[in-house]
Amino acid sequence: MRNVAGIMAAAAVVLACVSGAWGLDMEWVTVGDPGNVDDTHDDGYGGVAYTYNIGKYEVTNSQYCEFLNAVAASDPHGLYKAGMGFTYGGITRSGSSGSYSYDLIQGRENMPVNHVSWYDTLRFANWMHNGQGSGDTEDGAYDMSLGASVARKPGALVFLPSEDEWYKAAYYKGGGTNAGYWDYPTQSDNEPTSEAPPGTDLVNGSANYEYSTVGDVTDVGAYTYKPSDSAYGTFDQGGNVMEWNEADIYGDGSSRGERGGGWSQHGCGMAAWYRAYGDPTLDGYNKGFRVAQVPEPATIMLLALGGLGIVRRRRGDG
Repeated sequence: MRNVAGIMAAAAVVLACVSGAWGLDMEWVTVGDPGNVDDTHDDGYGGVAYTYNIGKYEVTNSQYCEFLNAVAASDPHGLYKAGMGFTYGGITRSGSSGSYSYDLIQGRENMPVNHVSWYDTLRFANWMHNGQGSGDTEDGAYDMSLGASVARKPGALVFLPSEDEWYKAAYYKGGGTNAGYWDYPTQSDNEPTSEAPPGTDLVNGSANYEYSTVGDVTDVGAYTYKPSDSAYGTFDQGGNVMEWNEADIYGDGSSRGERGGGWSQHGCGMAAWYRAYGDPTLDGYNKGFRVAQVPEPATIMLLALGGLGIVRRRRGDG
């Protein structure tokens, strides 16, 4: 019983340390099959040695607005961009520095936030890592004082996906370590159909791309007809907004990775072979993101208890 109490106490400490990072209303999917091979026909992306969780949906205006109201009363880091309040955005700002407040544009609450820079996404991840609320945006998963050299820190709880993590969640077929990859994140080797949600294509899936089709971002997860999600259950990794990832394209921090295509772009932008990048300080109506996390605390507890069960069985066999 002493061992049980010790493991439960350790699990409780883990829960106490990280439970705050899961308070925001955000849905996750688990990306398993640890140790899967790279996609060798596309420059070797997608191999990830560990299990992780990733946002089922892109970060929404509602979620980012909550972030702004928590940390950006004076907004010294420019987390709010003017474009968020215009035609394709979803958040407005009022007041003056020191007392800024942020409101959602009606009808756009569940659309992906856009006009975010790469640095904005890291600060959002830090805020989640630090328990939200008044959580720090400048350190945690990332030390923002490092500027262009910033990178994920060991022990990060919530983070921007690496290019491999993003790629695996989008294109890997799952079900083993050598299952192969789709060319598009709708479980297809052909472009999904460009049409309004919920979509009609039950073979290649449907997505929001090609400006003239929908002409705007759509609610996250709106394409509900299968197979418009990936094999792991993520939505909109093809179309809607381009999504930032951690990739340092030139190794000097001058250009950071983007994947997945956007609502105003051609279908090729969604393909596994299409590797995009942008200046990490810039934003735009086609730029958004999703976050990833380590497995949830409950999973850690179950693994600990499972390990105890194995030890007890082994002792019993002796």
